[in-house]
Order: sequence, then structure tokens, then C-alpha cells
Amino acid sequence: MSTESSAGEARDDGSRSAGRQRRALWIVWRQDDNGNQFEVARHERRADADALAATMEARGHKQTYWVAAAADA
Repeated sequence: MSTESSAGEARDDGSRSAGRQRRALWIVWRQDDNGNQFEVARHERRADADALAATMEARGHKQTYWVAAAADA
């Protein structure tokens, strides 16, 4: 069974889902209260990335979430 990462890349087994590679064009980023920034997830569709960022933001922690285009897309 083939699986893909959120970036649409092949997993360790080298397989690709449905025989094609999907490009993750949108990255959800998080910045913590110390200013450290981390990539949270990648999505092919902006709407999916925005929805995740909104869900994470609604949790009420001190972190800030935003969506940005992937530089390697």
C-alpha cells in the first residue's frame, strides 16, 4: 500500500499514491511566544492550509499561525 506525506512526496518505500506526485504549494507556519518559527504542515490547496491555520489559532495558545506559499513549489 502506498502512502504520501503531506507534501505529496513518496514515503520510505519509494511508492507514490495513484502513480503521481502531488505538489504541496502552501505551508502552515507557527511562531511560538519566544519567536521560534516552525513548519506545521503542507497542503496542495490554500483553502486546506487556511482551515488548518484557523483551527490551530482557535485553540487559544500563545502561538501564531499563518499560511505562506512554498518556495520550492
